[in-house]
Amino acid sequence: MPSLMKAVVKTHAGPGFELRQVPLPQIGPKDILIRTRATSICGTDVHIYNWDVWAANRIKPPVIIGHEFCGDVVEIGAQVTDVQVGDFVSAESHIVDHTCDLCRTGMAHICRHTQIIGVDRDGSFAEYVCIPAANAWHNPPNMPPEIAALEENFGNAVHTALEAEVVARKVLVTGCGPVGVMTIAVARAAGARSIYASDISDYRLGLAKKMGADVVMSPKREDVVKTVLEETSGEGVDVLLEMSGAPSAIRDGLQLLKAGGHAVLLGLPSKPFELDLANLVIMKGITVHGIAGRKLWETWYEIRGLLRSGAVNLEPLVTHRFKLEEFELAFQTMMSGESGKVVLFP
Repeated sequence: MPSLMKAVVKTHAGPGFELRQVPLPQIGPKDILIRTRATSICGTDVHIYNWDVWAANRIKPPVIIGHEFCGDVVEIGAQVTDVQVGDFVSAESHIVDHTCDLCRTGMAHICRHTQIIGVDRDGSFAEYVCIPAANAWHNPPNMPPEIAALEENFGNAVHTALEAEVVARKVLVTGCGPVGVMTIAVARAAGARSIYASDISDYRLGLAKKMGADVVMSPKREDVVKTVLEETSGEGVDVLLEMSGAPSAIRDGLQLLKAGGHAVLLGLPSKPFELDLANLVIMKGITVHGIAGRKLWETWYEIRGLLRSGAVNLEPLVTHRFKLEEFELAFQTMMSGESGKVVLFP
């Protein structure tokens, strides 16, 4: 194996990334080294690229970015027994300690000492990536790499959509970026009565329709609150799945949520904002649930079931493919709103 590799690195505190030659990762006794086949861009990567308030408070450059990926195992640590060289794997990006109170009570996905690949340690926008063997997820050999790379992000959609009871319920999805569109597909597969979706991108509203939304709306052209109330005979929706992090979408979604409804929030606001908590949450008696990653490993088995059964097909979501060296064009495409999932191939 080479001593150096290509990688996309956050080199400094500020917008942008750089393509660099960096040393090959060195593995520990419980680690594995993966040759990356495909790695996809996540909304978190965009936060880091733009260097918003969240990124500035979390990221400590230099660090290799990227956490959605798949690849082939090329080296294993001395204590690794359940992963072999040649295995085709994806990865759970949250590295947990397995010993804190949360890990020991079935909530490892919010472990107190979580490290995230590509955020807190070097990630997958590179030719090779090192991860703990415990974070590897085995894939069928014939799974397309662009789909295998999406499993981690798809897990966010699965966790979000299945956290609330959606069977026979009216569901509003605010934000139709790739994970929002995947959430629509899961809600549809899970038996939602009707799905309403909003986004400012007409391209992504088209994807939302293709993946199962009944009604799509652009806040640039129409009053989302008025439209949904008309569609629901004034009742509003039973479930809000908030995927955008946009303050206006969060407010609209909570306004449209029926009293006693369930709001599931995944989107990250770029900075703190003011919210009428009394009237939008407390006095309506709603349940609010924040989503951080995927349940370990319950969500991954749900991912497997949805994909292998054919209940959800992610292929229409992969709209753009680039070489790793084309990362600038890839990020501009992702941020344009004129894309689904953007995948890089090292």
